[in-house]
Amino acid sequence: MAKEIERKFLVSGDAWRGGSPGTRIRQGYLSRQAERTVRVRSAGGKGTLTIKGKSQGATRDEYEYEIPASDADELLDRLCERPLVEKTRYLVPYGGLTWEIDVFEGDNRGLVVAEVELEDERQAVPLPPWILREVTQEARYFNSNLARHPFKTW
Repeated sequence: MAKEIERKFLVSGDAWRGGSPGTRIRQGYLSRQAERTVRVRSAGGKGTLTIKGKSQGATRDEYEYEIPASDADELLDRLCERPLVEKTRYLVPYGGLTWEIDVFEGDNRGLVVAEVELEDERQAVPLPPWILREVTQEARYFNSNLARHPFKTW
């Protein structure tokens, strides 16, 4: 069974910028139930379909499949719930880990979140100086919830 172990943090300032050109991402949801989400994503000319189970701490089941980019675009335009989540993702190395910095756009403009994937929930994570605070357990920061309750409405 595929597992995702991920911690999520709010970002402060722009000190993390500089290395990565960033990849524009559009994503939408076919299902956003608490027990499972089904996400469609278009990023960097590729499409993915991802099925995620309910989070248990920082861990959850995750199955991800590449799909044709044209299928992803059609699903996003025709079948995914609104609004879509739009963001630019930057990959930033720090402390031997790769941090994914998401700068949100559209209805979530102003929100910047860093995620780091781990091998084990107990793995030590050296925090970069641009980390504000951890939000791993705060459901409102889940992308599926940002689609339903965008940052601009908080």
